[in-house]
Amino acid sequence: MLNGLDIEGDSPLHRLPARGKLVLLFATAVGLFLVSDLRVLVPALALSTGLLLSTGVGVREAFRRTRFVLFTVLILAAANYYLHSPHEALVVFCRLAALVLLAAAVTATTGISAFMDEVTRLLMPLERRGLVQAADVSLAVGLVIRFVPEILARYRDIADAHRARGLPVRPLTTLVPLIILTLKDADTIAMAIDARGFRRH
Repeated sequence: MLNGLDIEGDSPLHRLPARGKLVLLFATAVGLFLVSDLRVLVPALALSTGLLLSTGVGVREAFRRTRFVLFTVLILAAANYYLHSPHEALVVFCRLAALVLLAAAVTATTGISAFMDEVTRLLMPLERRGLVQAADVSLAVGLVIRFVPEILARYRDIADAHRARGLPVRPLTTLVPLIILTLKDADTIAMAIDARGFRRH
């Protein structure tokens, strides 16, 4: 079983089935991109923030989990500020930030196994047509959800180790050990997957 970003809790989102949460996330994403009215987008951002905090994740942990993506959203908003207008920048920021926070709330309340099961069920019609291997795709989704945060955390550990030794944090000196450690992990994961016979071809 893969351990992910989900946390124990009894919030309404925790009780909602994984399929319901994915449908909610998809419908919200579509709705947010159809609306440009700040009178709707600002409350949507506040609601997403409230849903994320209602999971019990805590403000600091919520910020730690979303800061990288939110920083990217901020850059996009700044670009829209200079290229279009302040109103467009606010629309982009509220729309994308609300979506990011809602996605974080869904991942905080849904185990990776549940995600993988839903992806497998969703892709079964395509598998019957010979277009994809549903189990392989769900495994890929599970690995991404599980290990992208792990890689970011490992990068921070390597950077902290450099600072503790008084060494400058440079891309070359941090990325090389990060790549080596990640490749070692990939080998270990591949061997574990083969040993368990997860892949069928």
